Amino acid sequence: MHDFDVAIIGGGIVGLATAFQLSSRFPDRRIAVVEKEAGLAQHQTGHNSGVLHSGIYYKPGSLKAATCRAGREAMIAFCREEGIAHELCGKVIVALDEAELGRLHDLYRRGVANGVACELVSAERLREIEPHAAGIAAIVVYDTGIVDFKQVCARLAERLQAGGCQILTGVRVQGLDEGPGAVRVRSATVELEARVVVNCAGLYSDRVAALDGSRPPATIIPFRGEYYALKPQMHDLCRTLIYPVPDPQFPFLGVHFTRMIDGSVECGPNAVLAFAREGYRKTDLNLRDLAETLTYPGFLRLAGRHWRMGMGEMWRSWNKGAFVAALQRLMPEIRAEHLEPAPAGVRAQAITPQGSLMDDFAFAETARIVHVVNAPSPAATASLGIGAVIAAKVAERA
Repeated sequence: MHDFDVAIIGGGIVGLATAFQLSSRFPDRRIAVVEKEAGLAQHQTGHNSGVLHSGIYYKPGSLKAATCRAGREAMIAFCREEGIAHELCGKVIVALDEAELGRLHDLYRRGVANGVACELVSAERLREIEPHAAGIAAIVVYDTGIVDFKQVCARLAERLQAGGCQILTGVRVQGLDEGPGAVRVRSATVELEARVVVNCAGLYSDRVAALDGSRPPATIIPFRGEYYALKPQMHDLCRTLIYPVPDPQFPFLGVHFTRMIDGSVECGPNAVLAFAREGYRKTDLNLRDLAETLTYPGFLRLAGRHWRMGMGEMWRSWNKGAFVAALQRLMPEIRAEHLEPAPAGVRAQAITPQGSLMDDFAFAETARIVHVVNAPSPAATASLGIGAVIAAKVAERA
């Protein structure tokens, strides 16, 4: 039996950032990070597009907005201190026609309210920044950047271990037994006790939350984001990041162009229902995961409202021409021969029984357990900010 002050379940960037914030504030605390995979950052973090988000999209006053801004600043400082490659390259959000101008101006006002360095620009100025982008107007978001979050996780892990934190990989948590003074964390290979447990299990956060006997407020539904990449000889088509104006009627942002820290350019994603929580390929199937999705009332209600959009996403998944047509709205010069397949990611989307997508970061708490029940994008950017919020919650309990 291993004994700790705090045990964090999940070795992605939110779990590691939480451990880092705890160890920085309370260096004498015994902290463990427990991860089911053999390595760290294997799922959402490891399949992340590497964008340092600005916070322009999020409702002013929301936890997302606050932690994204604070987390972004902390992440940039961490990368500078640790010599991790990053770049504040900026991005453009483009309005393609008159119908999108109102939403573009609303988004600009939201960015200003959130303290984002951004500017409304004309089509002429847009073309100076991104010569190949379509659009009649745009927001230039100067605060957006790019980084390799897997490298961030590797450095966080090094710092944690140097400070005495234990990182236990290959440990799948199977039970949480909360007592008056501690929580017993059970697995097939290791048992440990901790005064406080934090659940940062991402794709499995709802199932881990259910292990303590509580009912999670939402169920995780996996959506696969599929990408293409520009072939190396076409990288000059995109200098920064090119995004569409989001449509509030739909739950996902739509395809965009993202320059990566290694110089490559991702194009996408579409968003399709994954048939497994770790369904990174079209052929990946987990019957338990799929059955849970298809029988969950919240998903059925969501699908009933957005089935047309869902069918369009599925069509783009199987038809490259349709995917290219979506990209051509932002960059008319793009052709199918400019693109090659790129790795997909899976988004852990928390959906309520009423069929609503949980938008803000959210927690469920007991006397000695803090469950992170929803941490979608921009969780990687905000991770050190989220970690600071969780550290405060832990301090109230330990």
